[in-house]
Amino acid sequence: MDHLNYPDISMYALIKQTAEKYPNYRALEYFGAGISYKRLLKEIDRTAAAFVRMGVKKGDRVSLCMPNIPQAVFAFYGLNKIGAVPNMIHPLSAGEEIKYYLKLSRSKTVVAVGQLREKLETLIPQTEAENVIIAPVEDHMPPVTRLVYRISNRSQKPIAPFMTLWRDFIRTGDGADNADVNVSPEYNGTGNDDGAILYSGGTTGKPKGIMLTNLNFNALALESINGCGCLAAGDRVLSVMPVFHGFGLGVCIHTVLCFGGCAVILPKFSARDFDKLIGKYRPNIIAGVPAIYEAMLRENSLQKTDLSFIKCVISGGDCLPLATKEKMDNFLKAHGCGVQIREGYGLTECVTGTCLNPDDDNRPGSVGLPYADNEYKIIDPASGRELPCGEVGEIILRGPAVMKEYIDEPEETALALRKREDGHTWLYTGDLGYMDKDGYVYFKQRLKRMIVSGGYNIYPVNIENVLNSHKEVVLSAVIGIPDKIMGQRVKAYVTAKTEDTERLKGELLRLCAERISRYSIPKEIEFVNDLPRTLVGKIDYNALEAPGADSDNS
Repeated sequence: MDHLNYPDISMYALIKQTAEKYPNYRALEYFGAGISYKRLLKEIDRTAAAFVRMGVKKGDRVSLCMPNIPQAVFAFYGLNKIGAVPNMIHPLSAGEEIKYYLKLSRSKTVVAVGQLREKLETLIPQTEAENVIIAPVEDHMPPVTRLVYRISNRSQKPIAPFMTLWRDFIRTGDGADNADVNVSPEYNGTGNDDGAILYSGGTTGKPKGIMLTNLNFNALALESINGCGCLAAGDRVLSVMPVFHGFGLGVCIHTVLCFGGCAVILPKFSARDFDKLIGKYRPNIIAGVPAIYEAMLRENSLQKTDLSFIKCVISGGDCLPLATKEKMDNFLKAHGCGVQIREGYGLTECVTGTCLNPDDDNRPGSVGLPYADNEYKIIDPASGRELPCGEVGEIILRGPAVMKEYIDEPEETALALRKREDGHTWLYTGDLGYMDKDGYVYFKQRLKRMIVSGGYNIYPVNIENVLNSHKEVVLSAVIGIPDKIMGQRVKAYVTAKTEDTERLKGELLRLCAERISRYSIPKEIEFVNDLPRTLVGKIDYNALEAPGADSDNS
């Protein structure tokens, strides 16, 4: 196993080293406009100073509810510089979900994208938040693009008294070129300090706040650079995975900024447009979920494009079907690209990937070899006994990227992080898999019922709770069914008290729109007389998910 050295510093301090080494290299690209590492560091320092002047202190948790825009990067590292903790929220979250995340994190300050202004005007007074900074997506667009955007999005309501526009907020950080003086006292971050809060399903499918440290993120970056083996300063990375997601934040932003790459970011992204983005931005590195690659194979815009500029293609966030890998590898080869898709595996509980196929021995069906300083075991879920090579069991792992805890969930933390007889603490993933004699890991399926659609985690229990709250619903069961574009889509089976199911369906969809995220709303609702049961009377989800149970698997 390779061993790496992990500096005992903050995330900010690590990328500052990159900025000082490559000041004139492009760090971010946004709609074609570039931001150099020198300017990136200056903007982060200004943002840090502005947060301090707003009253944010070390240890405070600040919610960031933004897509991939430059302000999200400035805010994330600006908070890290002063020892505050970014709480990363999906901007498409429903109002009730945002309230839950704000309450869990005890956030007093929120930074949100401009499109959330109206929602937050009514939502924030119901929370403990006191300050909201509104970051327009167009602020860092090139002048012509910005003008066109503002003309087509002219309707703006007056800003609420507790809201501040980003441009006014950031002015308070002016003069922060020497931020070590302006941010006083200077926070000297260490690896053990809290770094950020991300959300995942934990062991039961219920969303939980995952506290990750500076070391977790820095280790992930250094391990990823070592594991990829081909990353170089100046490489362009198409960073479309969202910053509120471990894959997007840990790999597509932090790792890129640690090796001196350029992260090409966009606030809105569709898998169907991914091929066009490749042709337009010509990235050297592509990191995405299987849904992206499946969409690429359906489009024709790259049929005559030379893709020899691509030197690394990584798939994570969900299981990559073998057929998709084979087709994509053939597609890349036919277009002059000498690499194959390298599948990896990980969880938000360890930021993101801890395992990746090496470039020189890419084994189909495997998620690769553990990163440096990471160790995997396969155990019997019932007895905890370690299983021999080739036998399927629960995947457990340990390494420097493993989370600190679930926030305010000591029992769930104790279930996920367990000390074994070897004296080490292991992360129990809740996933099934096996290892071969060479140490390659093979992921089989999730023990949890979490649905993964387009790389996003969806929690069936939340949807079922909403559906079951309707007075005419007897019971519901939510599953993920195969989808050629998204990997999975949400389907709900409902038993109802009424025969007027069309009316009820409309009411249920409206109820879902009010209480859960847009991407979690069922794409299909099927009304049934009864739900299949196990021998002990529980809903048999395996029967619902079995081939043939769903009539449309396209």
